[in-house]
Amino acid sequence: MENVSGVTLQTFIVGRRFFSHENELHVGANISLLPDPHNVKDPNAIKVLSADSGSCKSKVLGFLPRELAQYLSPLMEKYCLSFEGYVTSVPKNPFDFVPIQIVCHKMILHGEKEFEDVEAFKCLWKYAIHVVESTKNCPPGITKYQQNFCLVIHEVIRSNPHLFTDEEKKFMESFTSLSNDSQRLFVRLYTRKGPWFRISTISYSEVLDPQEAVKGLSAMGYLCLFEDKDKLHDNDIKEILNLLTVSELHDILCKLKKNCNHGRRKSDLLESLLPSFVGGLCPHLTSLVLDKTGTCIRISSKAESLIWRAERLFFLNGEQNLSTFLLVDFGIVKYPTYDCIISEQIFPGQDDLLAYEEAIEVAQLMDEALDGNNIELVLRCIKIADSRISSSSMKTMESTTSELVATFYSSFSASWVYSKVVLLGVSFLERERRYNDAINLLKRLLNCFTCDGRRGYWTLRLSINLEHTGYPNESLTAAEDGLQDPWVRAGSRMALQRRILRLGKPPRRWKTPSFAASIKRKITEVHLQGRPLNCEMGMKNRFYGEDGEQCGVEQLALQYYAGEGGGWQGVHTESGIWLTIFGLLMWDIIFSNVPNVFRTRFQTAPLDMETDSFYLVRKSCIESHLQKIHDGMGEEILVTSWESHVGTACRGVNWDRHSLTELRAAVTCIGGPCLASLCRHLAQDYRSWSSGMPDLLLWRFHGEYRGEAKLVEVKGPRDRLSEQQRAWLLLLMDCGFNTEVCKVSPVPMSA
Repeated sequence: MENVSGVTLQTFIVGRRFFSHENELHVGANISLLPDPHNVKDPNAIKVLSADSGSCKSKVLGFLPRELAQYLSPLMEKYCLSFEGYVTSVPKNPFDFVPIQIVCHKMILHGEKEFEDVEAFKCLWKYAIHVVESTKNCPPGITKYQQNFCLVIHEVIRSNPHLFTDEEKKFMESFTSLSNDSQRLFVRLYTRKGPWFRISTISYSEVLDPQEAVKGLSAMGYLCLFEDKDKLHDNDIKEILNLLTVSELHDILCKLKKNCNHGRRKSDLLESLLPSFVGGLCPHLTSLVLDKTGTCIRISSKAESLIWRAERLFFLNGEQNLSTFLLVDFGIVKYPTYDCIISEQIFPGQDDLLAYEEAIEVAQLMDEALDGNNIELVLRCIKIADSRISSSSMKTMESTTSELVATFYSSFSASWVYSKVVLLGVSFLERERRYNDAINLLKRLLNCFTCDGRRGYWTLRLSINLEHTGYPNESLTAAEDGLQDPWVRAGSRMALQRRILRLGKPPRRWKTPSFAASIKRKITEVHLQGRPLNCEMGMKNRFYGEDGEQCGVEQLALQYYAGEGGGWQGVHTESGIWLTIFGLLMWDIIFSNVPNVFRTRFQTAPLDMETDSFYLVRKSCIESHLQKIHDGMGEEILVTSWESHVGTACRGVNWDRHSLTELRAAVTCIGGPCLASLCRHLAQDYRSWSSGMPDLLLWRFHGEYRGEAKLVEVKGPRDRLSEQQRAWLLLLMDCGFNTEVCKVSPVPMSA
């Protein structure tokens, strides 16, 4: 085993604020490390002790950073490593991190343990060294959020230098040359809702001199500083007015000799002031406003656009941002462990990225237009997306091969974003009964995106709209063509099959389709009556349960199955429990080492999870794993996965909704063959099969280790099965599951 005795590590003391009153640090002060396994916040915590104390009890100076402690703690416990060192410098701020140097002094091995644990030791030591190396670029006085921000900038420039011009890289890299105060102030402002801020109201305890911080940021182009009314534009003054308090707005109205009795609502006061500015009726209004606000600042458009791009490239989605770091730092969210093996770029060049960003802007405009019912803007966005989708799609198809393995990259293309805009446009046009326009857009989508899991839905809408416009033959042909498409799956495929059976009757079609018998299969139905609380149209059905309490149809059905329905236990879950079981059973497969699918440490699933490549790339591993589940090892795999990863974020896994006891019971009673078949379908096409599962999962034991399971779709009065739900029920029947539909109806009124 590697001898690490004498290796020196550079790190910091953190958490000083809790112990700063106990000791005055000085350069060269001797320190030692002590694991703190009973720490309620972190069982891997390691205390930093003063070795210079004359008393028997060493004083606690703080802790090692959590990122390093998670690897050094097991090394100290299992391999008897010990560390001593000294303080290398003392920061001015009493709460800043303290730079230290520690040395590994000894390692004791016991017999064969050296050979058994050599790989585990090497792995822990490698990660510890990686943490130390990655924090070398962080200055000693850096705050956590400041460090996170710098990390985003550093990683994005390191990983994607080809996506920035030399000037842009120089600008972003200049951030680290700013003072700590300037860096902290910028991050604080960037994460706040702006765009304008009053310097007089800026107050952060860690920003010691806000005025100097603003000057530094302004000089480097990160902030726009406005203190001259002649430099303000119309939109600027409108936004700055929002910075004023109600009393300040009242004062300005009184000085303008306007009616001051506009109520106390800020919106009313602003509404009365704006006409004076827009119409140019009061040239002194700008001066009056700036006299109240003082100097105002905002983040420059250059800094805002580049940092937004950096965030997008770092997290690879629009949902996560810098606050994601805080959730991890505070222990609110824990992400899984996996290796990021990156050999290909998502964006080949800057043109691809800029086109993608422009498409996102159009998509955001579309969302705003739909929310505001701005029909003119909606139609404009549709036109823009439609005009660009063909050429953009062609470029995508030329630059990527037809291999299914590469399909997960498509969601990062401009054409994919425009396709979402067009689909929103289709829904809008359908609501407006402009079916011909919707048909043209759907045909464009189908022509441009030949390998896309959404083709089933597009084909279904095309067939429906053709029927709406009085073309049943064309509608039937579209549905028949859809069944020849390998990308038309699950509920959409079944909906098209049912349309063909309805539209394809003689004389249009004389031959009965081969799938007719399968589609027309009867699904077992159970009828249940209950006392209704309400049966109004458009409202969720409510009934009185067997205990007299109000409940929904699902809870009423659970009570029925627990009693006269057969003594079943169960849960109302829909797809939730199945995705949780899938995530736990397939955890090692989901987070296995596959190149390019893990690119940040904040992912809950690989990028190809919802594509065909997920199964194809891992086929041998998946099938080997499914064989174990088929052979009855499902419960053991589930328990091991739960105990190893409980609380860790994973796509589809809900740790709070179902207990381990419920999950074990469900897995045992479902049985290996059915469970393996279900997991195979989710692995092959997670996107299509991750919704629409039956409402209830029921189970009952026959003895201690055997049982049976039943899946039930519950329908209240006036409800009917969706095509996706019907597809699931028939698939589950094919997999060997016991399935049925429970129809709940109100007790007939007595005569």
